Amino acid sequence: MPRRPKGARLYWRPDSRIWEIRDTGNIRISTRASCRSEAEEALADYISRKFRPSGPVQAGELSVSQALAYYAEERGPELADPARAAYAIEALDRFWGDLPASAINGPTCRRYATERGVSPSTVRRELGVLQAALRHCAREGYLIAAPEVWRPAPKPSEERWLTRQEAAWLLRAARSLNVDGRHLADFILCGLYTGTRKAAILRLHIDRANVLGGHVDTTRGVLYRRASVERETAKRRRPARLPAKYLAHIRRQAARGRRYVVEDYQGRMIADIRKGWTRAVTLAEEMAEKEGIEIDLSYSDGRKITPHVLKHTAITWALQRGASIWDAAGYFSTSAETIERVYGHHSPTHQESAVAAMNRR
Repeated sequence: MPRRPKGARLYWRPDSRIWEIRDTGNIRISTRASCRSEAEEALADYISRKFRPSGPVQAGELSVSQALAYYAEERGPELADPARAAYAIEALDRFWGDLPASAINGPTCRRYATERGVSPSTVRRELGVLQAALRHCAREGYLIAAPEVWRPAPKPSEERWLTRQEAAWLLRAARSLNVDGRHLADFILCGLYTGTRKAAILRLHIDRANVLGGHVDTTRGVLYRRASVERETAKRRRPARLPAKYLAHIRRQAARGRRYVVEDYQGRMIADIRKGWTRAVTLAEEMAEKEGIEIDLSYSDGRKITPHVLKHTAITWALQRGASIWDAAGYFSTSAETIERVYGHHSPTHQESAVAAMNRR
């Protein structure tokens, strides 16, 4: 029998030494109070705000905190990552609180970005949650119209991909790590052959469908990037046929009793490869330098490459080898528009018909 929801309540956060309001739908809102009586007042205000207005109201009649509460309670459980949304809602509520939705404009959003003190990409994501909450309220009949939320411009994606020499040195460095780090080579191979995102790779099972993530079907030669119970998100994770070389590699692993595409020496699933990746990137440059070869595994701004470079590399190599944009979009589970916009110039047939037309007399 499912547990009955506890409803709105106070929770003491020993790490920050403040009271927090918790409610159904994974709602967590800081009261910004360490005093119990002040926290109870904040809880009473929160409960009173939960009552729906009798009909759609103007933006000046609905507080931002109330809009966020509606969104968290009614949409939170359905979101792909409710915990991340809850974290954003808490940060937004600390800034706007009881201010009316009509106070949301360019200047206040930019002040939020300044006072928040985090990266522009984080601010953009959090303000996106605010926009989603307002639109939800308008759609559900709480607001007559949702104000537009200013957000920082998205950071331009850098087209950094690995040359075959760089990829070879990175693999060599990963394989030279101690026994605890050799799983990194399996991670790199999967990324280079399939262009799958980091989180999805780390959850891949072999020949065993599961609720945690995707799996590789070595009989049919198909990669399923997500679990059957997972809902589709903007980060598409569609099935893909595996190339023969990589499929043979996975089949050899399966024959040895491997359960996961990436696992440690004791056969356990890997939670993260961040430390091993950082060490392998540095080690690859050092190993190449000893052989008189200079490689720089960095982005243009000096940051070292991240695992996402494997997806860029896989798509770039596929197009350089003659894959069509349409087939690449299906295989790498990326929209054809993105493939055309970001990687299209790597294709040997890029703008071929236009060039042929201009060559005609």
